[in-house]
Amino acid sequence: MRLVLAECSVNYVGRLTAHLPRAPRLLVVKADGSVLVHSDGGSYKPLNWMAPPCTLTIEPAEAEDALETWKVTHKKTGDSLEITVFEIFEDMSRDLGIDPGLQKAGVEAHLQALLAENMASIGEGWKLVRREYPTAIGPVDILAKNPEGETVAIEIKRRGEIDGVEQLTRYVELLNRDPLLAPVTGMFAAQEIKPQARTLAKDRGFECLTLDYDELRGIDNSELRLF
Repeated sequence: MRLVLAECSVNYVGRLTAHLPRAPRLLVVKADGSVLVHSDGGSYKPLNWMAPPCTLTIEPAEAEDALETWKVTHKKTGDSLEITVFEIFEDMSRDLGIDPGLQKAGVEAHLQALLAENMASIGEGWKLVRREYPTAIGPVDILAKNPEGETVAIEIKRRGEIDGVEQLTRYVELLNRDPLLAPVTGMFAAQEIKPQARTLAKDRGFECLTLDYDELRGIDNSELRLF
C-alpha cells in the first residue's frame, strides 16, 4: 500500500464527471489496484476513487507549477481518474501482506450462519458450497450454487450500502479467474438495502436479497423477499 499526502486537483471522467479543486489530500494506492482520494473529513468515505481492474500511470505534469499527473483508467468501462499533484508532503509504501479478513460478530454473523443453514429460503434448488470461502482479498460470506448449477458469491450486510456492492464486485471478479468456479455471479443480501446500492448492484448484474432476521430464526413462516 502506498500513502501520499499531497496538494492535488482531481478530475473524474466517465459515467459521471466530477472535479475536485486544488487542495491538500491523502492519496491511497492499494495492492489490488484501487486508487482512493481522501480529505480530512467525511468519515471513512473517499472523495473519489477508482476500483479495480484499473491501471495507474504517472507522467510529467503539463502545468508548469505541478509535479506529476496520475492517470487511472478502468479496464472495462474506460472511466478515468486524473490526479494532478502540485506538492508532495509525505510519501510512504508498505507491504501489508494478506489480510485475514473481517471477523464478523453480532447480527451479520448470525445472518450468515442462518442463511447458510437454510439455503432453501432463497429458493428451491439452492445449495451451499462453503461459508467464509477464502480468497486472496478476504473470505466470501457464502459461496453457493443456484438451481442452474452456477456459482454465486453472496455478500451479507446488516445495512446494504455502495461499499458492500463494491466489495462483492471485487470478490466476483477474483473468483471468475478460477476456471473451476467460473462463471461466478453475485448476490447482495442485507436487512436493509439502500436505493443507491440496489441500483449499483443491478448495474453490476447482481441480485439483491432482503433478509429478515426473525424470519430466518423461524419466528414466522413468511418468505424472504428476493428482488
